[in-house]
Amino acid sequence: MQTRDGVRLDADVYVPDANGPFPVLLMRQPYGRAIASTVVYAHPTWYAAHGYLVVIQDVRGRGTSEGNFYPFATEVEDGYDAVQWAAALPESTGQVGMYGFSYQGLTQLYAAIAHPPALRTICPAMMGYDLCREMAYENGGFYWQATMAWAIQLEAESARLRGDQDAYRALLQASRQLPLTDPIPTRPQVLQDYAPHSFYFDWLDHPDPNSDYWRHLSPKDALKTIDLPMLHIGGWFDIYLRGNLNLYRAMVDQSHQPQHLIIGPWVHLPWSRKVGAIDYGSQAANPVDRLQIRWFDQFLKGQNTGLLQEQPVRLFDLGQHQWRSFPTWPSRDLKSFFLNSTGLASLSGTEGTLSHSLPDAPVTDTLVHDPWRPAPAFGGHAAIPSGPLDRSSLDNRSDILTYTTPPLTQALSLVGEPWLELDCSADQPSFDLCAVLSEVHPSGAVYNFTQGYIRLEPGQTTHPVRFSLQPTCIRIAQNHQLRLSLSAACFPTHPVNSGSGATAGETRLMDARIISVTIRCGGKPGSRLLLPIG
Repeated sequence: MQTRDGVRLDADVYVPDANGPFPVLLMRQPYGRAIASTVVYAHPTWYAAHGYLVVIQDVRGRGTSEGNFYPFATEVEDGYDAVQWAAALPESTGQVGMYGFSYQGLTQLYAAIAHPPALRTICPAMMGYDLCREMAYENGGFYWQATMAWAIQLEAESARLRGDQDAYRALLQASRQLPLTDPIPTRPQVLQDYAPHSFYFDWLDHPDPNSDYWRHLSPKDALKTIDLPMLHIGGWFDIYLRGNLNLYRAMVDQSHQPQHLIIGPWVHLPWSRKVGAIDYGSQAANPVDRLQIRWFDQFLKGQNTGLLQEQPVRLFDLGQHQWRSFPTWPSRDLKSFFLNSTGLASLSGTEGTLSHSLPDAPVTDTLVHDPWRPAPAFGGHAAIPSGPLDRSSLDNRSDILTYTTPPLTQALSLVGEPWLELDCSADQPSFDLCAVLSEVHPSGAVYNFTQGYIRLEPGQTTHPVRFSLQPTCIRIAQNHQLRLSLSAACFPTHPVNSGSGATAGETRLMDARIISVTIRCGGKPGSRLLLPIG
């Protein structure tokens, strides 16, 4: 197809072996259209066999499409043109639905912004809504590992497309072992040498989510006029889950069309029953392809598939290994679990506790962060690899504080977004906090199920510090325990905070300082975990 400014975009079109016309399913992606996101979805031939023209298009500057690629910069106009072009294909009914995850999830949002008349429904999966707060940063902490890995992947492909063998080999090698020790660690020399104009440096240099850069690039504000039926697809261990949820909530508030949400126990990819160290059972097997066919049959073919008679929110319970259904995103009262300690919570898993009662006598725990051996990332939603892992040995590190409930006398069900309030301070102008919630099994195994991160800049510290963890749905069994683990780093998911107050893009490797963080338990305001119980 030709875009409005004369750029050729290439697509593969899969046609049913049947008599048309057919509705169109469109995916727009930057990774080479032959892949067609088969890392998580069925092959386009499967969708075509269900009576759809399936169009997989290389976005501008990727695959064999012409033009220059910069993530998301031209996806509104190109998305509109692609939808209308696909609607006019031979044997098309003129009705288009879109599907895809990650970048392909966002191309759906950008296309919808332009209101193409042929677009009837979309199925956005695992993508950001506010690009700065949900793709590049988490509470001010730069998503270093994920963003750098993605940038190197994209720039290696750019080098391949232009035939630059030296750049391709250097970037490919960097992708196999990410560069973490350059003079300014967040500015890897390989990107400076071979992709100096990469979007990566723009993301690094714009930590302010309210800057013009993000306001122009992010789809969030422009989506306020959208009213389409949407199937929202997320994973409890996906880095972009907050984006999925925030988009879903916004659409529920503003749209008159059905909004359905499904969140499985999955990482960003693949979507399977075995996630990290846990097999979540047969119910966790990927149901998305069949669900999308039902969705598209409903909204593109006008069939009554029964979807609209079902509860619109399906959440996979990580504890019971089964699906739960709700009429909308569940709203739960937050119950307080107060942190208490002997002052030795960094040395033993039994010295720090969580309880419903606020301790009378204030006690402090001191967390010493040594940049020479920063607390490592281990599973969760943003690390590579991600998912639930047994962190029992990690929790024995002296730079990780742990607070654990006694064995539960009855099961504890959490559905929603946990919050943490910490009465804390540090001996340096800036510091980071990483909070992980885990289920402690009677065997001693400790499996993480959600976590959160925050970077505290000079002058930003409030009392108490309050931040959210990734939403979750889990039933913790009787006789099991709940544990909160706190550290001052999550390396290399996020870059090590130097303590100086310099931004992540300015901090030199040799400038990192030892940071002592004080957590105050008991007294007022006290430190507490707020859990959505229900």
